Amino acid sequence: MNILVIGCGRLGVALATLLDERGHDVVIVDSREELFSHLPDEFGGQTVCGMPMDVDVLREAGIENADAVAVVTADDNLNITISQVAREFFHLQNVVARIGDPARESVFTAFGLRTVCPTKMAADSVYQALLSPWEPRRLTFGTATVSFRTWQAVGPAVGMPVGEAPHFPGERVFGVVHADGAMELYNAAEKRMLAAGDHIIFVNVID
Repeated sequence: MNILVIGCGRLGVALATLLDERGHDVVIVDSREELFSHLPDEFGGQTVCGMPMDVDVLREAGIENADAVAVVTADDNLNITISQVAREFFHLQNVVARIGDPARESVFTAFGLRTVCPTKMAADSVYQALLSPWEPRRLTFGTATVSFRTWQAVGPAVGMPVGEAPHFPGERVFGVVHADGAMELYNAAEKRMLAAGDHIIFVNVID
């Protein structure tokens, strides 16, 4: 895909780098040329220096041939303006905007814009880490969904070989998280024993 990234801050650099690594054609725009030095040396995309609200700058960056635009500057007002220009003036439907203030999310929604709020995402992650660190998780890769479940070694399980821990059909041992928070991937050849406080991570492909 041809993807235009507006904003070369930390989020813009991380996103542009990821897209480039995945084989997409990336152009990143920012008014501060010095920020482009934060891109990795192996970055294969293009950079355009200019005010991203300027229609001519957007044209120079190739917005007319873009498949998607990510507007990820640190300025919510700028993000909403550029997103509106991309949608209404250049008729792009695949536009995603970063929003720093969760209270403004309703404004973006009212304009029909898709948003990502790092503040809310970070709060959700911290909440999960504080209150439910061992809850089951699911991840989807392509058309396959993988489930992760943890099981704590207590009582008679302490001293048991990791590979002999009770599990559901189809599950495999993925790794062990120790009481000090350190994690190691499971290697059946090592014959590790469970210690008090260990959590085994089981994995299972469910789709």
